Amino acid sequence: MRARSYHHGDLRTALITAGLRAARSGGAAALGMRELTRAVGVTPNAAYRHFADRNALVRAVAAEAQELVARAMHERITGINPDASPAQAAVDRLRAVGLGYIHFARTERGWFELAFLTQEAGPVAAPPPYQLLVDALDGLVATGVLTPERRASAEWPCWSTVHGFADLATRGPLRHQDPRVVDAAAARVVDTVIRGLGVPPALLLRTPADGGSENA
Repeated sequence: MRARSYHHGDLRTALITAGLRAARSGGAAALGMRELTRAVGVTPNAAYRHFADRNALVRAVAAEAQELVARAMHERITGINPDASPAQAAVDRLRAVGLGYIHFARTERGWFELAFLTQEAGPVAAPPPYQLLVDALDGLVATGVLTPERRASAEWPCWSTVHGFADLATRGPLRHQDPRVVDAAAARVVDTVIRGLGVPPALLLRTPADGGSENA
């Protein structure tokens, strides 16, 4: 059944929406220009008025997938204890960023694969998930948990470790494990990264809002 609900002049949005729908189960491989234009009831030539080629369309859909990753991470952040001290809240926020990222990867594999598959060439704004990580690390400095020296470039070991675990959990050997085992392993990985930054052990106590980390 073809989707013809887009308004005149809004074909770009309709194609991106169709792309997200297709990528959710099929990842980037599902984003064929012919298939997506058929889904919204237009010819491929119509799509080229908005996208120079398939790669441009894939990048646009990937940008929307990044927003979905960030939204899931932010939802995890909103679950932290509102009565925590500023320092504890800053640590919990960083943990929520990591666990939210991993959870999204495990529950929305198609979107996650697409989100970081491609980037625009040249200087562009930081992907929203990366910006959440940067903000969380800066929050540790603002609350006195980390010194600026220990904060410097900390986003890279944090992101690479958590992303690597997410890859193991979605495409590697962990994808066959009991979800509770993966939950516990994810919590341990995230806490190990946080501990490695030099966060005091007293601030590493986990809360139920961490989602599954009670099993660690």
